[in-house]
Amino acid sequence: MAIDPHSLPEDPSALRQMVMSLLEEVETKDRRLRQLQHWVEQLLRARYGPRRERVNENQLFLFAVALVSAGREAPREPEGSAAAEKAESDAAKRKGHGRQRLPKSLERRRVVYDLEEAKRQCPECRETLKRIGEEVSERLEYVPASLVVIQEACQKYACAKGCTVVTAEKPMAPIEKGLPGAGLLAHVAVSKYGDHLPLHRQEAIFQRQGVELPRQTMGDWMRACADLAGPLYELMKQGVLGSKAIQTDDTPVPVLDPELPHTRTGRIWTYVGDQEHPYTVYDYTPNRSRDGPEEFLKAFRGYLQADAYSGYDHFYKEPERGIEEVACMAHVRRKHWEAQSSDLMRSTVMLAYIRLLYEVEREARERKLDGEARRALRQEKSKPILDDIHRYLEREQPHVLLKSPGGEAIAYTLSNWKALIRYCEDGDLEIDNNAANAASGISTGMPTSGLCRAISPPTDSERVSAALIVADAA
Repeated sequence: MAIDPHSLPEDPSALRQMVMSLLEEVETKDRRLRQLQHWVEQLLRARYGPRRERVNENQLFLFAVALVSAGREAPREPEGSAAAEKAESDAAKRKGHGRQRLPKSLERRRVVYDLEEAKRQCPECRETLKRIGEEVSERLEYVPASLVVIQEACQKYACAKGCTVVTAEKPMAPIEKGLPGAGLLAHVAVSKYGDHLPLHRQEAIFQRQGVELPRQTMGDWMRACADLAGPLYELMKQGVLGSKAIQTDDTPVPVLDPELPHTRTGRIWTYVGDQEHPYTVYDYTPNRSRDGPEEFLKAFRGYLQADAYSGYDHFYKEPERGIEEVACMAHVRRKHWEAQSSDLMRSTVMLAYIRLLYEVEREARERKLDGEARRALRQEKSKPILDDIHRYLEREQPHVLLKSPGGEAIAYTLSNWKALIRYCEDGDLEIDNNAANAASGISTGMPTSGLCRAISPPTDSERVSAALIVADAA
């Protein structure tokens, strides 16, 4: 509100109302400023900061009193610089120093260096020297890849009387009447989708080897390979859909569109099977609507572990679908980690609590527990910690602003609480969907840990290059 300091009202009630209005305006601007500062911090961290969400250990122990008062043991960490130095020393001993031994699986080509005849005599007594051994050292060498031409000669036989002519059949080619062999196709595919080497660069590499392979030709090869990989994709998809629990995540991918002056954003959805079905498959959709997961998961029954994407909500609200929601503790941790700049105390207490939960998971892995034993361990150790977290958040929520980073982190945690603690009910479930998050680390190509379907675009303008992946298992 505009205020003229030279013509203030004389009425105390009017002055009081004016002050209250100014305080409200200042609070609103202050809240907006803190929100903008938080956004700037997150943008700067995403652009320049480390990707790993490290936590200052001193902060965790500074607020460990909150855990102790709740009857919990504080996170265990080495105390002091001496312990840290000892840990680094132990790690160095495990890894060793200097040059590492070369893998035994590599081919060894022995080259012998011997003395000339004139140097095999003793310089003192002129007696002939006798060989007493050798000194062997290893040097790593690179043998450049080479292109070879395979001539397939199909022998022909004919009856002496001219009755018939028979020609030997050659093996089926990956591309009928095509130029490339299976090895060349695999090399181009892995270079493009695994090593992110564009086709125009591969074209230049082949030119240096004296072979002209236009990028348009290699693009056609990749589309043909995507069709060849289709049956393998369907087999892996059926394996994933047969899982008791599926982890899923999505990642944006830029897609060329001839009708637009810029790229548009498509989506690649990641689906990770359980231990009995250890497959990772990818599904492309032109947008982030729920139609993609709806089509992919229409035959699935079981646990679905994902982030709080609203497109999944209708799965859980329809009992006939037979899908139960499992939330991700890593997403909760990230929310509270990002809120440290605005609410250090509450965020650090939550990070310490979450660390206790992950220590239970670490114990289960070290003891190599099966599903039932892991469920029992979680009921014994994780469930009380989760109860403490719930009580702590409910107690603190009224004292934080709903739209602040800390308030949003608390609201996110409490609104997904039933799905967050569901992993304690079944030892086959995971505490987070980090496996899907890691598999979703896609930028300009397909990773080499799974298989992606080649999508037929819904319209002519939505042309997508061959979504090919060479699976490790394949």
